Amino acid sequence: LRKTLKGEVEFVCVKNNIAQRALETLDIPGLKEISVDLKEQLIFIFTNMSPFKLNVLLGKNKVMMGARSGDIASIDILVPAKNTGIAPGPMLTEFKEAGIPTKIDQGTIWIAKDTTPAKKGEAINEKLASLLGKLDIKPVEAGISLYSAVEEGLKYTAEEMIVDVEKTRDTFAQFHQEAVSLSIEAGYITADNISQILGKASQSARSVSIEAGFMTDETKEQILQKADAQAKAVAGQSKDYTPA
Repeated sequence: LRKTLKGEVEFVCVKNNIAQRALETLDIPGLKEISVDLKEQLIFIFTNMSPFKLNVLLGKNKVMMGARSGDIASIDILVPAKNTGIAPGPMLTEFKEAGIPTKIDQGTIWIAKDTTPAKKGEAINEKLASLLGKLDIKPVEAGISLYSAVEEGLKYTAEEMIVDVEKTRDTFAQFHQEAVSLSIEAGYITADNISQILGKASQSARSVSIEAGFMTDETKEQILQKADAQAKAVAGQSKDYTPA
């Protein structure tokens, strides 16, 4: 992570009591507010990057790791049905204690069906952690998470710095499409809508020309077809007409 963000971010580890004295001494807006958050051992990050961008970058650089006893599952732990390649023996007891159904086939232990021994947010006990390690299942997300941040005197909490990139992108795309549609309807020309506006104007002019019977190279075929259809309709009515 240090290599990835080298030149953009500076990581500093310092004892909380020293950090608290420094934060309370420095006359920088917002720093005193985060001094109350120093309840656990934290890493200080210094950067010119916005907290939101930094939070996204840190999130992208998180990795999944094997579980240790007491770890909290970062995801719903799925143990898929498969051949484990493990020979029958004491391991059968470990699977049973974890609530994972098994069967013996071709001299190895098979997991009988997809099973979720622990859900997101639940603690992983020692036996399950050991079993997951043997199955090469990594259910714990590791990395740096922003706890709080200060930018231009404003303090942000962890919840306030969460950015749903996909949702934000979709929202902007929707707003852009709505703006383009509105500008087309209003006839307000921009680089994004000029082709649609010209196409709409051309179609409107063609329709008016056909309705008025004004022939051009583009409309004469449709005007003649319309006139022919009208003539046939009149002829049909005349043929069926019976004087009163």
